[in-house]
Amino acid sequence: MLAGDLYAFQGLLTEDESAIVARVRDFLASEVTPIANEYWSRAEFPTHLIKRFAGLGLAGVERSSLLNGWLALEMGHADASMATFYGVHAGLAMGSIQTCGSPEQQERWLPAMTAFDQIGAFALTEPTGGSDVAAGLRTTCERDGDTWVLNGAKRWIGNATFADLIVVWARDTSDNQVKGFVVPGDAPGLTATKIENKIALRIVQNADITLDGVRVPEADRLQRANSFKDTAKVLRQTRAGVAWQAVGVMLAAYEIALAYAKEREQFGRPIAKFQLVQDLLVRMVGNVTASLGMCVRLAQLQDEGVYKDEHSALAKAYCTTRMREVVGWARELLAGNGIVLDYDIGRFVADAEALYSYEGTREINSLIVGRAVTGHGAFV
Repeated sequence: MLAGDLYAFQGLLTEDESAIVARVRDFLASEVTPIANEYWSRAEFPTHLIKRFAGLGLAGVERSSLLNGWLALEMGHADASMATFYGVHAGLAMGSIQTCGSPEQQERWLPAMTAFDQIGAFALTEPTGGSDVAAGLRTTCERDGDTWVLNGAKRWIGNATFADLIVVWARDTSDNQVKGFVVPGDAPGLTATKIENKIALRIVQNADITLDGVRVPEADRLQRANSFKDTAKVLRQTRAGVAWQAVGVMLAAYEIALAYAKEREQFGRPIAKFQLVQDLLVRMVGNVTASLGMCVRLAQLQDEGVYKDEHSALAKAYCTTRMREVVGWARELLAGNGIVLDYDIGRFVADAEALYSYEGTREINSLIVGRAVTGHGAFV
């Protein structure tokens, strides 16, 4: 069990599921954690790990939502950037094809993506559109015979600098509906430029994308993506995964703070013996426990097929807010040592800011829940 799993939620996994978690945890501890600070500092992606991720056999496999969530937790616990890389590829990109692609398209693209032979990206957010993207999407698609012509720009697109396939969402000029396309990363007219000077998720290769007359065959249009409602089906799934990632980040921050408190001495004794330090640690583990309990129940609702947008939205908003508190308290406990990478917590503090904002801000997710509980939309 992880040190912060005070209520032993991991015990809800089956024996086989626990074995998978143990294998993934060992991989992350041996392959990702030791190099995370180095690559984060250089803002580079460890491409040599891509095929090693493939060896875990995780992508494209049917399993319980609880196990899926726990694996997202484990990745966030190791490094939020690598969790994001995996979430973009296996969640957003592959999830779009699985949810919105035809059987032929799934057969054509998913096997290579499952093997990590082709890496995916997901292009929805735009330079001028984030929270309002459902109605404000400006990238356009126009049909020309058996071809579609895409024009526009995207921003904050993870994996885009090295992706083989990019799922691009664009508004059809003929019916004003949002449609999805699978576009090769090297398609003529598509340019991906790495975003520099980030203070969070520095390992993730986010890019600005321009689409200048990019021609995509009708066969590469996601056949079951006919409006933003279909896009939202993908986001509902991945939003839950971000909540689990946030719990993983919280757990890591708590573990770092707990270990430090036991070793760091002030006034002739470990700071773990001070009441105010214990208060901080209890607040942290309380946030972890409450958030983990919410995620576990969300997974149960997913497996029962009865979960709704507001369930994912509440989990994402709540867990990332609690995560922000926990990493801040952990940094506080480490004092000056909390602002250097040597103790890891500085990386988690910075990366938490990105998790707090992406996949729907706290405000937007709150309005999704607010609409559900009041019956009134208040988005504008």
